[in-house]
Amino acid sequence: MKKIFSIIVFLCATAVFSQSVGSVIEFSGEDFSGNNVGSELFSKNKITMINVWGTFCGPCIREMPDLARISESHKNSGVEVVGVVIDVTDRKGNVNVRQKANAEKIVSQTGADYKHIVPSQKMISSVLKNVQAVPTTFFVDSTGKVIHSVIGARDEKEWQKLIQSILASKTK
Repeated sequence: MKKIFSIIVFLCATAVFSQSVGSVIEFSGEDFSGNNVGSELFSKNKITMINVWGTFCGPCIREMPDLARISESHKNSGVEVVGVVIDVTDRKGNVNVRQKANAEKIVSQTGADYKHIVPSQKMISSVLKNVQAVPTTFFVDSTGKVIHSVIGARDEKEWQKLIQSILASKTK
């Protein structure tokens, strides 16, 4: 019974989030250094891999070293990895300083030195309202259009295979 319930929850979360595929997202927030980051980030990449994670999420944290290696290996291929930490702000966009410090500590401990974003209130009420589980990762093209989404953690090999598939489909 528990397994059936888990499958139903997963399918519902997938259905809710997958509605975003094909839509153009508005991306706004600050990186951990306080620099504004917006949708212009997408225009310099073939694809941007946006990994939404939480400080409470074991699978999120366990996949971060793999995401760091992916970020490093794709620096010159037009693929950028960006983390969005979902639990350092409230629904109004107010930053919890202690929670942000915890997120920064996790990033440091995992070696996940790619860009991490503290989302703005606008991003919380638009893009992130569709995220039902973490980690959730979505891929955005250079125009900001969501071209693929994944719920759940993956290892480096699985992510690399998916990235190659997405890149191959963009060249067709």
